[in-house]
Amino acid sequence: MHLLKQTTAIAFGLGLLMATTAAHAGGTVEVLHWWTSGGEAKAVGELKKSFESQGGTWIDSPIAGGGGDAAMTALRARVVAGNPPAAVQLKGPGIQEWARQDVLNDVDEVAQKEQWDKVLPPVLAAIMKYDGKYVAAPVNIHRVDWFWANPAVLAKVGISEMPKTWDEFNADADKLKTAGITPLAHGGQPWQDATIFENVVLGIGGADFYRKAMVELDPNALTSDTMVKSFDQLRKLRGYVDANFSGRDWNLATAMVMRGEAAFQIMGDWAKGEFLAAGKKPGVDFVCAPTPGGAFNLNADSFTFFKVHGADRLEGQKVLASLIMSPGFQETFNLAKGSIPARTDVSLDKFDACAVKSHEDLLAAIENNTLVPSVAHEMAVPRSVRGEFLDLVTKFFNSDMSSADAVKELAAAVKRAQTE
Repeated sequence: MHLLKQTTAIAFGLGLLMATTAAHAGGTVEVLHWWTSGGEAKAVGELKKSFESQGGTWIDSPIAGGGGDAAMTALRARVVAGNPPAAVQLKGPGIQEWARQDVLNDVDEVAQKEQWDKVLPPVLAAIMKYDGKYVAAPVNIHRVDWFWANPAVLAKVGISEMPKTWDEFNADADKLKTAGITPLAHGGQPWQDATIFENVVLGIGGADFYRKAMVELDPNALTSDTMVKSFDQLRKLRGYVDANFSGRDWNLATAMVMRGEAAFQIMGDWAKGEFLAAGKKPGVDFVCAPTPGGAFNLNADSFTFFKVHGADRLEGQKVLASLIMSPGFQETFNLAKGSIPARTDVSLDKFDACAVKSHEDLLAAIENNTLVPSVAHEMAVPRSVRGEFLDLVTKFFNSDMSSADAVKELAAAVKRAQTE
């Protein structure tokens, strides 16, 4: 009996040791994100599956809505309570803002070992670092300045080519509207309104003007005739959406294009993830083309690592960081998400023509200095400034405010945000 007890105790102890070792091998991560729509959920599912295949424990904390605004509210509450998630979908200046509060862990040991600096575009690598150390890992590069369209709907009014200027788009939209077809599928949410607006600014003013007005926040640029013209074009776009646009989620607007209820959508290439998740074929069921401007409006998703304690959770952060940056995962994830790999050395053989075009234009934009960061998608300015942009653009889109008044209010709002 004594021998049986002893054997049982040894077996139990070995079991605990094995369980501890297994947990430590892959670690544990709680991941806060807002990827809840079809294409997005499929993409984050690939990350979860890959992490768990390495023996890790994944705790999923999805928070839907608001282009991440709701998730950021939840994150602030968690950090204040001293219980942050291990990894958070976070990007742009937001990474630096959290780092300055001393609430992030770095994963620089992993980054140096795997030589991230050699495979990431320098502009993106800089965003992922604080004080020279990596505190975040990028999963992709998204392009924000895209038209998506249903070619069958366009054919009904004789449109055979995607518009290359805003004037061409307006002419196409007028044809569609006359035929009783909704020209532009849109969701009336602040971040979606701002997505359209910044692409209009890029198309009318070009990359240098966009950078001066939207990134450097130059008061003269913000109140210039070019900005007035940008608001004029936004007013025209307001006339091309359907009556029920208010509050609509972006993926439901994408579905309108899929179903032939609208012709175009102006949205980043996460919209392509929705088309692909629904079994639609690029070039057949939907077509893509950059919005006017000859530039590249950059958005990149990344996971930022918050200060957690305990060997299991620290190991989980290292494993996740390494996994995110692995070539195999970058390919699998981005095929599902609609984006292109953040790593520049990943083959695009399995990617569609829209992705190849995005990659080619990205390299050209880097060379020509026409790569600009998205304001709407938190790549360009502090959250306080972004908030003022979103509020003003949405106010304009949903009122009869004049373009002249809009530029004055925008400049004043930006100045207010900078002095707070």
